[in-house]
Amino acid sequence: MLYLHDVWVNWFEGEENGYNVCHFHEWRKDDGVELLDQVPLLKVDSTLFNYIENDLSELPQQLLDDVFQKAYLRKNHERIQMEYCFVVTDGTEIIAVDTIGYNIPIRKSRLIPRQEQLVFEMVENHDITYYHFNFHTSDKEHHILSPEPELMNGLTRKERQLKQLLFMALDQLHSSENVAEVRYWFTEWSPDQYPSIQHLDFEEAWEQLFEQTKYGWTSKHANFCENIIKGQPFFERLWEMEHGPKVN
Repeated sequence: MLYLHDVWVNWFEGEENGYNVCHFHEWRKDDGVELLDQVPLLKVDSTLFNYIENDLSELPQQLLDDVFQKAYLRKNHERIQMEYCFVVTDGTEIIAVDTIGYNIPIRKSRLIPRQEQLVFEMVENHDITYYHFNFHTSDKEHHILSPEPELMNGLTRKERQLKQLLFMALDQLHSSENVAEVRYWFTEWSPDQYPSIQHLDFEEAWEQLFEQTKYGWTSKHANFCENIIKGQPFFERLWEMEHGPKVN
């Protein structure tokens, strides 16, 4: 088995979508970066890699058996054994995984560029290890609280976080089933459509608002997001984590 040593990781917990596992250039000073003293490295096929990167489903038992207690975390000069922790690559992409003792990829991290280059060199002439696993999640369904990757492509970490906050607010708006409220917010987004918006029923208005806001991220999106979350402490706190205190 291949092993990496002295690997810096920045764990993102409970992320089912790989786009939320930030690459090194998006790491922040206040992220909790850790150092793995030793971690096994696996080369797998792209189907399994995508399954691990973009899901929170059960890992193949044979994979878990192969990496069991073979990784160590270095903390305060101590070497702490980890149950199921490994780095996996398909030869194109790389991700580190820690199940924190479970059989699903609870925590995920990217590697720093120097370590990524080392991984590619190590696996270049190495055979793929094939693991049997249930592939039913290949038909993974995306929804407003777990958006399709194409809706997040090209956005920065801050923009992705704020866009997901906007989607959370729109999801809450949908659950209200308040036609006057959804018409109001649609008009806020698109004032020039005011006359036609007044004739839309609840579902039509919400669907059109979602369709118009779901692509890209602009200052218009940011302003709309800031306005729609005002007066909601939980959402305001999420906003401030990304944008600094500004909501009045």
